[in-house]
Amino acid sequence: MTATTASKSQAREDRNSDGTYRIAVSKIDLNVLWRITAMSLRHPGRMALAVGATVLAGIFQLYVPQYLGRAVDQARGLLDGGVTAAGQAAAEEALMATALLLIGASLLRGLFTMMQNYQGEAVGQLIGYDMRLAYYRQLQRLSFSWHDKIHSGDLITRGILDIEGVRLWTSTGLLRFVLLSVLIAGGAVILFRIDVVLGLLALSFVPIVGVRASIARLKLRDTWMQLQDELSRLSQVMEENLVGIRVVRAFAAQAYELARYDKVSNVALNVTHKRVALFVTSTTQMTFVYFIAMGLVLWVGGLKTIDGEITLGQLAQFLAFMTILQMPVRQIGWMINSIARASTCGGRLFNVLDLEPSIADAPGARPLAITDGVLRFEAVDFRYPASAQDQRTLSGITLEARPGQTIGIVGPPGSGKTTIAHLIGRFYDVDAGRITIDGQDIRDVTLTSLRRAVNIVQQEPFLFTAGIDHNLAYGDPWAGRGDIERSAATAQLHNYIESLPKGYQTLVGERGVSLSGGQRQRLSIARSVLLGGAVLVFDDSTAAIDVATEQRITAALRDVVKTRAVIIIAHRLSSLIHADEIVFLDGGKIIERGSHDELIALNGRYASLYALQTRIDDADENRLGSP
Repeated sequence: MTATTASKSQAREDRNSDGTYRIAVSKIDLNVLWRITAMSLRHPGRMALAVGATVLAGIFQLYVPQYLGRAVDQARGLLDGGVTAAGQAAAEEALMATALLLIGASLLRGLFTMMQNYQGEAVGQLIGYDMRLAYYRQLQRLSFSWHDKIHSGDLITRGILDIEGVRLWTSTGLLRFVLLSVLIAGGAVILFRIDVVLGLLALSFVPIVGVRASIARLKLRDTWMQLQDELSRLSQVMEENLVGIRVVRAFAAQAYELARYDKVSNVALNVTHKRVALFVTSTTQMTFVYFIAMGLVLWVGGLKTIDGEITLGQLAQFLAFMTILQMPVRQIGWMINSIARASTCGGRLFNVLDLEPSIADAPGARPLAITDGVLRFEAVDFRYPASAQDQRTLSGITLEARPGQTIGIVGPPGSGKTTIAHLIGRFYDVDAGRITIDGQDIRDVTLTSLRRAVNIVQQEPFLFTAGIDHNLAYGDPWAGRGDIERSAATAQLHNYIESLPKGYQTLVGERGVSLSGGQRQRLSIARSVLLGGAVLVFDDSTAAIDVATEQRITAALRDVVKTRAVIIIAHRLSSLIHADEIVFLDGGKIIERGSHDELIALNGRYASLYALQTRIDDADENRLGSP
C-alpha cells in the first residue's frame, strides 16, 4: 500500500527553525476521511456487502414499528367485540400473520446486522493491516536525520493507537452513518405519510442532537490529540526506563522513575477524565432532548387519537419508531467521536506517510559498480541539520583508501570521526565536495548497492533478540555455517560461542544484554566481516575489547582486508599503529596526517596523545604488577 492520493501533500522531512523535525496534523478533516474511505474501497467486495447489509438491516428495522402499529390496531379490533365468530377468526389469523411478519423482519434485521458488523470489521482489519505495513515501510525509508529528531516512543504510539483509530472508521463511522441515514430518511417518509405534525415532532430531536454532537466533535478532537501526545510521552518514559533498567537498578532510582511515570500518567488520566466528561455530558443532553420529543409525541398523538385523526396503532408506530431510533441517534455522539478520532489519527499517520526521505535514490540511479574498490573524499564539507549555519562538522576533508590499505582516523570527541563513517554509508549527504567509490559519486548510485559495498561496524553494536547465528548472518541470511564460523573466529568469538550450551543457537537477550560489551563488539565485527563488502569501516568498534584480544583480531583480519579498503576510527592509538595512513581530526579539519612513525617524528598533536596514552598504559601495568 502507498499513501499517494490526489490530496496528498508532497511534503519532505520539514524542519523547524531550531533544526528539529515536526509532524504536524492537518486540520482538513474531509481530506483525511476521504483518504481512509478510499482505502476501504480497495476491498470493493467486502465493502459492497457491508454497505448492502447495512441498508437492508435499516430497511427491515423500519418494518418493525409498522408491524407493531398494525398489531395494536388488530388487537384493539378484537377487544372491541361486535364481530362474528368468522370475523374474529379472520382477525386472529391476520394478527398471527402480522406477528410472523414482525418476527421475520426482526430475524432478517438481525441477520443483516450481523453481516454488516462482520464485513465492516473485516474491512477495518484489512485497512489496519495495510496501514501497519505502509507505516513500517515508511519508517524504514525515512533518513537518519529525521529519526534523529523524532522520539521512537511517539512513533510507536502512532503505529498502535493511531492505526487503531483509523481502522475503526469503517464500522463506527461510515457504516453507522449509512444506517442512520436509512433510518431517518425512511422513517421520515413513513411518518409524514401518516401525520406531518407528529412526524416533525418525532424527528425534532434529530437536528438538536446533530448540532450538539458537532460541538462535542470539535472538543473531543482536540482532547484526543492532547491524549495522544500524553500517551506518546508515557511511551517515551516507559521505553527509556526499560532500555536503561540496569542503570535504574544500579542507582536505586526505582522510586524516582515510578514517580516520574506516575506524574505523566496522571496528566494522561486527567485528559481522559475530561474526554469522559465531555462525552457523558453530550450524551445526557441528547437523551434528555429525546425524551422531551417523545413526551410531545405522546401528548399530541394522544389528543389526535382521541379526536380520531389517527389510530392507536399509528400512535404506537410513532412511539416504536422513536424507540428504535433512540440508540442510533444517541450513537451520533459515538459516530462524531469516530470521525474526530479517524481524522486526527489519520492526519498524524498520513503526515508521516506523505514524507519524502531526504536521503533517497536519485532519479536514474544505477547500482554501484565495483572495479578497484577505491574510496575517496574530495574536499568534503558537512553540517548537521540542527547545527548553526556557520558551524560545520567537517570542512575540506580529502582522503583516499585503496584495497589492502588501512586509513586510521583519530581526534578528540566531537571532531567529526563518526560523521565520516555516516557519510560513507550515505546516512547523510555532504554539503560540499563529494565522496566517490571507483569514481562514482555515492549520491548517484542506489542506496541498496552502496550499503552492500560499505560494511560499517557501528560504535554501539545493536543485537536482536534471536540466536547468535541469526545475529551474525543478519546481513546475509543465506550464509553457510562455515562462513559464519569463520567470521566469528576472525572476531575471536568462535571458541566462546562453542562453549555455550546451545552453541550458535544460543538466544541473545534483548539488545544483547546477555553478552558483555566486548562480546557484543566482536559479534558486530564478525557480522560485518561476513558480508565481504569493498569498504570496511570500524567506528571505534574495539573500545570495549582488551588490548590482547584486539591484537589477535587485527592479526586475523589481515587476510580479510587484503582486498578491501579499511577505515579505522578509534580513540585508542594502539588500534591505529599498523595503519598505512593516520589522519588526525580536530574541529572537523585534518590537522595532521601520515604514518605512525611520521606523526611521531612530527612531534605534534598525535605524538602528544600517543605519549599520554603510553604513560597511562605503563602506569596501569606497574600498578597491576605491584604487590
